[in-house]
Amino acid sequence: MTDEGQHQGPQKPLPELRASDADRDRVVERLRDALAEGRLDMEEFEERLESAYTSRTYAQLETLTRDLPAAGAAPAGVAAAGAAAAPAAGSWAGRIGGGVPASATAVAVMSGFQRRGNWTVPGRFNAVAFWGGGELDLREAHFAEREVVINCIAIMGGIEITVPPGVDVDVRGIGIMGAFDQRHSTGPVAPGAPRVVVTGLAFWGGVDIKVKEPKRYPGLGGGPDLRKEL
Repeated sequence: MTDEGQHQGPQKPLPELRASDADRDRVVERLRDALAEGRLDMEEFEERLESAYTSRTYAQLETLTRDLPAAGAAPAGVAAAGAAAAPAAGSWAGRIGGGVPASATAVAVMSGFQRRGNWTVPGRFNAVAFWGGGELDLREAHFAEREVVINCIAIMGGIEITVPPGVDVDVRGIGIMGAFDQRHSTGPVAPGAPRVVVTGLAFWGGVDIKVKEPKRYPGLGGGPDLRKEL
């Protein structure tokens, strides 16, 4: 009698064996990481996510991550570059959908308003500044929907909207004896990033869009600041 079997490592599950809920959850977690790293776009992620939850065997689950690096690993030659790029790109998984917006309107009449930090942007947000100013900082915000509309009315006042790099911004407002930032892009759109549509009117006032890096890396749960505000 030998103890050869006792020294063998864990065996890989047979492909035809039934997968458990825990197995499906592990695959879903790898898919979320791949989305955050830019290895999958949102359409691919959603397709694989649906397949993961409907897979019955290990073989079906394995096909969903076959072209992805092992968890915590990166292909040879790009590990260093990937590590440097990951914090800047951030992870949009978990920041879109869900959450309860505090309010859908901000008004400043001869005063000011400010929304910044960890807040939830509703599907439609109305911002009004009359002889006053407002600041909407979306760098650490969550988004109730994939596409949000911010309607700005600035009359003899100003509204400033700050977004992180990678967000898709479409400005459709009108400036009358005032300035309404007419940019239609903030640079390359990051995988899974939200779309922000800015509409409204600036009359003897201004609506300005700024792009700045977040003060902390997205997804770190509000930890200490890791980057200085630009």
